[in-house]
Amino acid sequence: MRKQSALSPLAVCLFLSLIHSSAHAYREYFTPEQRAQLEKIQTVLVDVITITDKGGVEAGALADIVAQRLNEMGYVTVRDPTSPHDVILRTKCEQRKTWEGTTAAGGDADLPDAPSRLWKGPACQLTYVLGGMKIKWQKEVRTEFEDSVAAAQAAQEVDPALYAITKLQEALGKYEFPLLLAAEWGHADRLLKMLDSPDVSQSRKIKIMSLLGEMQADEALPRLKEALKDRDLAKQAIVSMGNLGKDGIPLLVDLMSSSPQPEIQAAAAKGLGQLGGLHGDASVVLPLLAKLQDPKTDWTVLTEVAWALGKIPDKRSIQPLYDLDKKLQAIRDPDNVTLKKLKEAVFWSIKQCDTWDQYS
Repeated sequence: MRKQSALSPLAVCLFLSLIHSSAHAYREYFTPEQRAQLEKIQTVLVDVITITDKGGVEAGALADIVAQRLNEMGYVTVRDPTSPHDVILRTKCEQRKTWEGTTAAGGDADLPDAPSRLWKGPACQLTYVLGGMKIKWQKEVRTEFEDSVAAAQAAQEVDPALYAITKLQEALGKYEFPLLLAAEWGHADRLLKMLDSPDVSQSRKIKIMSLLGEMQADEALPRLKEALKDRDLAKQAIVSMGNLGKDGIPLLVDLMSSSPQPEIQAAAAKGLGQLGGLHGDASVVLPLLAKLQDPKTDWTVLTEVAWALGKIPDKRSIQPLYDLDKKLQAIRDPDNVTLKKLKEAVFWSIKQCDTWDQYS
C-alpha cells in the first residue's frame, strides 16, 4: 500500500508555479499602494552623480543619456528635485567602484548586470526610489576594463578619470535599463509599443518579448502570435508564450506537432511544459507523449519534451519515459553531448513522475 503524502496535488501545482515564476516573484514585496504607484509612473526624476579619483565631476552628459533613453520609452524626465515626479532614478558612476557589502546570491543577484562585489573598476549603479523608499532593484553597468589608468594609457588618453566616465556613458547608451524598468514597473503597454516600432532592432525585440514573458503579460499574446511569422523572432515568441495564460496551449501544441523546424518544435515543447506546470494543466501531457513516442522526433526536441513531462508529473508519462530510457541506455556514445542531455532529461522526468505517482 502506498504511503500518502501530506502535500495535495493543488499544493504541488502551486509549488511548481512558484518555482517557474521566480522571475516575476520579486514584485510580491510591493504593497497594493506601491503597485498602484508603479502603474501610474510617468515622470522620472533623473539623479546622476559621478565620483572619480579627482572627486566629483560634471554629470550633465551622463544625465542627458539617461534622460534620452527614458524619453524613448515615453517617460517624461526632470532634473530639478523640486519638480513634480513619480519616481527617482538614481545613477551613481564611479571610476573605481566602492564595495557596498556582499550581494545576496540567487535570483536577480546572479544576473550579469547585477552588482558584483568583485568588480573594483569603473561602474554605474542604477537604483530607484518610490515614495521615499529605496526599492530592492539594483543594476550595474561596467566598462570592459577594470584598470582605468592602464586602459587610458593604452588608448593614448591623458585623463584616466575622463576616459572611464566617457566609457561608462557609452555603456549606458547601450544598456537596456529602460526596458528593464518598464518591466519592473509593470508597463507592458510601453514594451508592446516599443516592440511595434519600425526602428527597433531584432535583438531588442527579442529582449522585449523575453521581458513580456517574465512579466506574465497576457495582453502580449496576440503580438507574440504575430511574431511567429518572423523566423528570427519565432523561437523567443514561443518561449515567452510559455509564461502566459492557457490560451496559448492549442497554438503551442500545433507548433510542436506540425512545424518543420526542430528548434520551433523544441521551443513549443518547452513552452507547454512551462504552461502545464504553471497552471497545473494536464491537457498538455498527451500531446507531449505523442511527440515523445514519435520515432521521427529529433533528439533535441525529445530533450525538451522530456523536461516538459517532468514539470507536469503524471502517471501516464511513467511507462513511456521508462521505455525511452531503456532504448537510450543501449546506445553507447560517450562523446555525444546531445544524447547525454537527452538521457539527463529523461532520468530527471522519470524521478518527478514516479515520485508523484507514489505520493499522490
